Amino acid sequence: MKTGIVILAAGQGKRMRSRQPKVLHPLAGQPLLAHVLTAARALNPARIVVVHGHGGEQVRAALTDADCIWVEQAEQRGTGHAVIQAMPTLTDLDRVLVLYGDVPLIAPETLRRLVALASTTPLAVLTAELTDPSGYGRILRDAAGQVVRIVEDKDATPDERSIREINTGFLVADRAHLASWLEQIDDHNAQGEYYLTDVIALAARDGVAVATTQPAALHEVAGVNDRVQLAELERIYQRQQAESLMRSGVTLADPTRFDLRGQLDAEPDVFIDINVIIAGRVRLAAGVRIGPNCVLTDCDIGAETEILANCVIESAQVGANARIGPFARLRPEARLADDTHVGNFVEIKKTQLGRGSKVNHLTYLGDAEVGAGVNVGAGTITCNYDGVNKSKTQIGDGAFIGSNTALVAPVTVGAGATIGAGSVITRDAPAEQLTVSRAKQMTLAGWQRPRKRQ
Repeated sequence: MKTGIVILAAGQGKRMRSRQPKVLHPLAGQPLLAHVLTAARALNPARIVVVHGHGGEQVRAALTDADCIWVEQAEQRGTGHAVIQAMPTLTDLDRVLVLYGDVPLIAPETLRRLVALASTTPLAVLTAELTDPSGYGRILRDAAGQVVRIVEDKDATPDERSIREINTGFLVADRAHLASWLEQIDDHNAQGEYYLTDVIALAARDGVAVATTQPAALHEVAGVNDRVQLAELERIYQRQQAESLMRSGVTLADPTRFDLRGQLDAEPDVFIDINVIIAGRVRLAAGVRIGPNCVLTDCDIGAETEILANCVIESAQVGANARIGPFARLRPEARLADDTHVGNFVEIKKTQLGRGSKVNHLTYLGDAEVGAGVNVGAGTITCNYDGVNKSKTQIGDGAFIGSNTALVAPVTVGAGATIGAGSVITRDAPAEQLTVSRAKQMTLAGWQRPRKRQ
């Protein structure tokens, strides 16, 4: 059977107190709606339809690769009204699954279980048992335990409010039945809206058995209405990721102080200290050690390499047995070979660093190609930008660059060359030679510092 998924994402989210649509607020670095789309794709549906409303252009612009049909709900008149807007795009399908763009942690396994129920009845609903069900619609059952309707909290009687089984909003229905029921709902309720939940009573009236199932964990059906709830779900998500990593052989110094905002491929015996943020796609080979307060984005770190405290690594590649930091920054297209050392307050951008080379202190290397076994002294910079163009610096194998050297690109330092400390190199330095460029040192006898006039 062909299943279509409708994701309701039209709400403004006033309690977020934000200019940004609620479904674009990030959880683990991705919009809430992106998490729901990921869960939806896991079911391999025939079609995904996203119903947008408030800030619709922003939502579509942020998720241009969503591979879905976008439908506008120009006037927000309830969940039933929202699904009605999507139904014309689903006429060739067999059943419809309804999800919510602000409920990001729904598990694909739960959705598969819900959809499986639709093979036995035209309507299945996901419910949950809450200790405090305040604010949720209640599931009303008859004496035989069959679902007869759902009553919204604002419309419920005191006895109905005492019921602990609640409606999560998730349902799957035969498309033809759902289309018929949606034509019959009205807005005669406390909110003056068209409730999707009214189809349950219509199904019961038609003699349709309403199947139910429940999620494995309550956080799966927890929605985001304000920033407090968003932060609560962020911690739940991060704890899930931390536990998964630890079971795969990664050591986390403190799982509560770890943030994964992308995908981490980690081999056994990786160690990650506190307050580390992983973003984008990151690979950590076996035995890598990450010190505290590091941010790694879209990078590849080789086996047994150590990243010391407070490093920022973005779109870079580091080989095996390297040592980076503390306080180092590797910018995009930094490529460091095996056994390299990059020390404190060093910044490297669009540079290849050969095997065994060292850049240990207070240095900037940009648009450079550095050979193997090179030592770059403290305070060295490649002057790669003239205000208009970027130029390249090339340093041969085994060169020694003295401290406080400025290499004015384009320039080449030959293999085995030595550059004297404090030099400004504007022309190529030959291999195996000492090149020095300094002003003549002078001492002026009898000179005195200026003094403040009385």
